[in-house]
Amino acid sequence: MTNAFDIQIIGGGLAGSEAAWQLAEAGLRVRLSEMRGSGDSTPAHETDRLAEMVCSNSFRSDDAEHNAVGLLHQEMRDLGSLIMRCADQHRVPAGSALAVDREGFAAEVTRAIEQHPKINVVRERADTLPDHPTIIATGPLTGSNLANAVAAETGEGALAFFDAIAPIIHRDSIDMDIAWMAARWDKGGKDYINCPMDRAQYEDFVAALIEGEKMPFHDWEKDTPYFEGCMPIEVMAERGAETLRHGPMKPMGLDNPRTGRWPYAVVQLRQDNALGTLWNMVGFQTKLKHGEQVRIFRTIPGLENAEFARLGGIHRNSFINSPRLLDSELRLKSKPNIRFAGQITGCEGYVESAAVGLIAARFAAAELRSEPLESPPGETALGALPGNTTGGADAKTFQPMNVNFGLMPPLEGRWKKSDRKKAYTDRARSAFARWLQPAAVTEPA
Repeated sequence: MTNAFDIQIIGGGLAGSEAAWQLAEAGLRVRLSEMRGSGDSTPAHETDRLAEMVCSNSFRSDDAEHNAVGLLHQEMRDLGSLIMRCADQHRVPAGSALAVDREGFAAEVTRAIEQHPKINVVRERADTLPDHPTIIATGPLTGSNLANAVAAETGEGALAFFDAIAPIIHRDSIDMDIAWMAARWDKGGKDYINCPMDRAQYEDFVAALIEGEKMPFHDWEKDTPYFEGCMPIEVMAERGAETLRHGPMKPMGLDNPRTGRWPYAVVQLRQDNALGTLWNMVGFQTKLKHGEQVRIFRTIPGLENAEFARLGGIHRNSFINSPRLLDSELRLKSKPNIRFAGQITGCEGYVESAAVGLIAARFAAAELRSEPLESPPGETALGALPGNTTGGADAKTFQPMNVNFGLMPPLEGRWKKSDRKKAYTDRARSAFARWLQPAAVTEPA
């Protein structure tokens, strides 16, 4: 491929990779700029692979009939999503959720992107806003120069919040004479390792979390809020003694086979790679110092001799005020040759990030080919998510948001609580099918 291109993608994460794939499959020439591999990196990434997952390895629920994120999975599959294809190829057991071997997943995405004849991957850092068609998908760890360029163009600084990473443990260091395998309510098979706690153990653990030494903040970080969907375990503990028992450590639906009863609290671990040698502590993102993590987490029954493949960490995430700055097609109002995609738009989650990359690319492809493309209906997951970030949310209080049924128009009539989720997904599928039919006419052979 030559250096000529029709559109540039800045950022090779999940959103940028999905956007590049969608544009290339539409027959457009893509320059994908990724700074990792050029001598630059971020505080959270460990490799230069495209679509590297740095926090959890889970795409969350894969239930397309009762869960909004599962519905989003299905809509993306229907549109030929590269991210979903690679996730399905490298999934690991996780009950009714879709979790992946993160190394195999990133390698598969990288291979597909680098081998596509319409995509030129360039390892370079972008510091300015281009004047040609561009999608910025630099994610929540956008380089300071580019972030400053965005701030200068828009006249306002980027919003920010903290995001934390959970530890990963070697499977053979877990004591299975204490822990056991099961999924909550026996849904999806015995896919989680469960470490039980009695009341005294739980109370001592909560106290240790609160008293443990944390990583210090820089002065410019002290007023940055946490995202509620990725709250550090010790911050949750500070909210009340019972908070963790109703969050990541809830015991409900988990019968300990050695007692026949629910424990007082449970720590769950989820498989993190295809070999099953690495397991992720579910919901245990943390800003504790590394030595404190080892000391405190080894008090968990079954983890007394735990060996950590990776300890938890924390990094500062940034996102723009999309309801104020972007139009309905994700274009920057003050510089419409530029679109934004992924977590920098204020969506939250791996799947959501890729989904916004997908729809941004489809908008860009339609514009470059002078073809009309209606936005996906608000009743669909793929329509509700960007619809919220570009106008549905209040710009004054805008914060990152996962996809959920609350972003969709209310159901008509009265519904039993047990039927509401299915009603939302049934309506979404009908709306998506109607939207997809005319869109199929403009697809290339």
